Amino acid sequence: MNVLVVATKAPWPPIDGGRLLLRTMLEGLTSAGHRAVLVAPVDPMRFDLAEVAEALADCCVPRLIPAPATSPAMALLRAIRTGAPLSISRHAVPAVRREVERCLREGGFDLLHAEQLQALPQAEPAFAAGLPVVLRAQNVESDLWRETARRTRGTRGLLLGIEARRLARWEGEAVRRAAATLTLTAEDAARLQALAGSSSSGGKISVVRAPFPDLPAAAGESLAGDPAVVVLGSQGWFPNEDAVAWFLSEVWPAALAVLPGAVLHLFGAAPVGPLPKGVDLHPAPRDSAEAFRPGSVLAVPLRIASGVRMKVLEAWARGVPVVATPAALAGLEVEDGREVLVAGDAAAFANALVRLHREQGLAGRLVAAGRQARRERHDPARITADLIAAYERALTSRR
Repeated sequence: MNVLVVATKAPWPPIDGGRLLLRTMLEGLTSAGHRAVLVAPVDPMRFDLAEVAEALADCCVPRLIPAPATSPAMALLRAIRTGAPLSISRHAVPAVRREVERCLREGGFDLLHAEQLQALPQAEPAFAAGLPVVLRAQNVESDLWRETARRTRGTRGLLLGIEARRLARWEGEAVRRAAATLTLTAEDAARLQALAGSSSSGGKISVVRAPFPDLPAAAGESLAGDPAVVVLGSQGWFPNEDAVAWFLSEVWPAALAVLPGAVLHLFGAAPVGPLPKGVDLHPAPRDSAEAFRPGSVLAVPLRIASGVRMKVLEAWARGVPVVATPAALAGLEVEDGREVLVAGDAAAFANALVRLHREQGLAGRLVAAGRQARRERHDPARITADLIAAYERALTSRR
């Protein structure tokens, strides 16, 4: 099968969950004997185009487009001109769309795979040519915007709410247009079906889990702290910024009160204001193994989430125990005390960290169960087979 993959960012380096998910998918397709051509923008201010292309050559045919990130002002003007939601306008790259047109003129593709909702504007040439378009929704975008609006005060919150409703309408129409839509969780599938409408088509939305490869166990020097707690943040994405702010203001003081020797290692975030006691800042790792060290604990304090947390899957693969909110664990089918410790508030987070620090054997049991869950539910070969089956259903339906 020849698949034209269109994405909003190249999956190298795999510095976030979305890139890692796409990279693993491309590796699976290639390993199974299929051909994937990737069209994606690369910000030349952040990454070297030739280096990225070389890193991806083993899992796809990279057709990468140098494209600086769109400024908020430009995205707003484009949204006003086109009527598209701001989130969609921000990721519209005309040069990527032109490259898709060139690929289609060359011919030979069975379908186009649009990675995330924001890639669909670049897929318009495929719609026009009658080529089946399969959308993979890594999350339900409008739900993220709606929850962000709920947690934002004043005029900005009202504007975010309006944008969330516009995005929900756009999202529903996208699902209706696509030959098939793939989600990572059953919860997201149900939400997208509701947005598309029950009459849109029963079998067009399928759940294909997130694949995750087996990885070496955490290695290298241990991080400072007794215990060492790791939070992976990022700038420019409100759910992560909200999680870091909440963890620093409420969770970490509660944890230090009972674990005075603990150290929080915060990767890839730049909090506003003075840091609390016992916090070490680290740049975003180019190799995620830098953040997963022996003896550490991964904390995932997301309060706004959709899709699947790849960082939890990586912690399982590397043998690092996880404490996370219910929102961060949605769709992973976990049980509190079996694969992870679930913490819904600051006191629960502190108690979970104390348990991991003091309860002999607990971390090992969580790690063993998490690794088993990854093998059973997120094996790349099995999920690649599910992905190909979903593609074939889309092709059969279109014929």
